[in-house]
Amino acid sequence: MSTLLIYGASGYTGQMAAEQAKVLGLTFEVAGRNKPEIASLAKYLDVPWRGFEADAQAEHFLDGIDVLLNVAGPFAQTAEPLMQACLKTGTDYLDIAAEINVYRRAEQLSADATMKDVMLLPGVGWDVVPTDCLAMHVRQRVEQPQSLHIALQVPGSMSRGSAKSVGEILGAGLLARVNNQLIPTPEAQPRHFDFGNGPVLCLPLSFGDLVTGWHSTGIPNIAMFVHLSGNAFPTGDLSQLPDGPTVQERNAHRARAVAEVMAADGTVTRSIIETINGYSYTPLVAVEAARRVLNGERRSGFETPARLFGKVFAETIAATTITDF
Repeated sequence: MSTLLIYGASGYTGQMAAEQAKVLGLTFEVAGRNKPEIASLAKYLDVPWRGFEADAQAEHFLDGIDVLLNVAGPFAQTAEPLMQACLKTGTDYLDIAAEINVYRRAEQLSADATMKDVMLLPGVGWDVVPTDCLAMHVRQRVEQPQSLHIALQVPGSMSRGSAKSVGEILGAGLLARVNNQLIPTPEAQPRHFDFGNGPVLCLPLSFGDLVTGWHSTGIPNIAMFVHLSGNAFPTGDLSQLPDGPTVQERNAHRARAVAEVMAADGTVTRSIIETINGYSYTPLVAVEAARRVLNGERRSGFETPARLFGKVFAETIAATTITDF
């Protein structure tokens, strides 16, 4: 049977992903750099484990692995070496990155991956599954689409790992896709989006959809925004943050995103997707993506969730709804 390796399994999201893989009865192993924590988790789940760093030697630890799911952020540190390891071992690569440079690098490696019959599928978490599927959904409602704007709503608190990834997102600078080229847009301005309860101000930010959105929809002009509420983007000593929101905190905040597509005649078509909290959604959808790849739903080269699994993939997670306007 095909085997899945969950790298970073002892982390906040990784543990939930590993537990979900166990629930689904997948053949899987857990891995990470903290050998005592990985060994403890493996004993709890009664699965094999591997301890190694995400570095140039990672390929030596992928023997017998068909699919690698990377949940170890910041992905600026782990994605490149693990993708390179997968290319050398013929292992399909998935991750839950929100950092745009990971998507750009996976896109750059697409030709090599195609030649080696390896799939590179970043973004199988809340970023970018719901927004990617939503973008494809709205695009199919519009004739002659010209531009796509996506806004994410980030409610509640953030995990320590996500807070560190935010630094990588901010470090990439403000970008937009203009005539199918990613260009710096340092003077991009905030704008209002309606997530269902009236317009709220959203800030421009560079997410992976600037890459995946083009591949999934073919729309050449894309911009990304985010609405922050509460203490969504923490500051100070990030190492002092808790691992992530509690179950009660996750249950108190559902997640939403809105996608707007402008047609050639200037009309705007809008849809909203609403899901359970992103931290609850991510392990469920990431493991479902891995399960499908293990079962043969794959294509070599760089892929996006919506293009590979279809626009309804996001809605396979319970309590996910799309509303059209």
